[in-house]
Amino acid sequence: METQGSIPTYELRHENQEVAFAIRSTRDVIAMFGTDTDKPHRHDYYTVIWSHNDGGRHIVDYREYEMNPNDIFFVSPGQVHQVKHTPHADGTVILFTCDFMEQNSISADFVADLNLFSEVADTPPIKIDERSAKVLHVLVSQMKQAFATNDPFKDDMIGAYLKLFLINCNTFAHEPNTDNTQTLQSGKLILKKFKELLEARYSEWKKVGDYADELNLTPDYLNDVVRTTIGKTAKEMIQQRIILEAKRLGLHTDLTSKEIAYRIGFDDPSHFSKFFRNAEGSSFSEFRSALVAELSR
Repeated sequence: METQGSIPTYELRHENQEVAFAIRSTRDVIAMFGTDTDKPHRHDYYTVIWSHNDGGRHIVDYREYEMNPNDIFFVSPGQVHQVKHTPHADGTVILFTCDFMEQNSISADFVADLNLFSEVADTPPIKIDERSAKVLHVLVSQMKQAFATNDPFKDDMIGAYLKLFLINCNTFAHEPNTDNTQTLQSGKLILKKFKELLEARYSEWKKVGDYADELNLTPDYLNDVVRTTIGKTAKEMIQQRIILEAKRLGLHTDLTSKEIAYRIGFDDPSHFSKFFRNAEGSSFSEFRSALVAELSR
């Protein structure tokens, strides 16, 4: 386990060994760790949580969702999440690293094109129908069988089943609002570059124009492309990323609001206070108190 700030970051392990892929039932997880609420944490790998019944609550980047039958959650590396299982929760958890994907012909572009994983908040579950659930249960069973073998091609088999699993899930994901395939592909490329820039520069660059200049685009065009591709503007994504980091620091460090303001690039703490209130509808101190109380339930 590593730490980033005071938020623990977990590596993928199975039977005390570091691995690149693992698949478990929720009952296995409860048997290993009990039903006590886990702490908010990050993973350095992808996580897929498929709830088979009313399994509890899932908190992803401080947004809470009920875990209902046939809800499937997709958590990207680096996202902060927490699962609060009921004692009788039933489900499937699939875990895999970027290295596992690369080694088994699953490109990063393939995952980016799926509309399933998001790095910044807004990660509600998809809900699949009963017919698709039957197909996914077969793929999960095949992954589990392959995972339990010592076959020299086990990773190749798992990779193929995993890819089919994700493709089937993508049928139920949010689809971008465009019928132009060429425009869609171009938009996804721009979005990918914008996301990379945003993750690297959110504490320095607060305006759409900063990112647009780096991408050799106009601010209006960047906003339009991002909105068409994922349904929100570049400005909204910048605000969400800044707010998300403020929330992470507010909950998992002892920094004051003034120190947090400086940490995320505000020269004047009063500007941060105004920015946060406009975005969230409450002051930062009110948010901090309420969230600490909620997560301690």
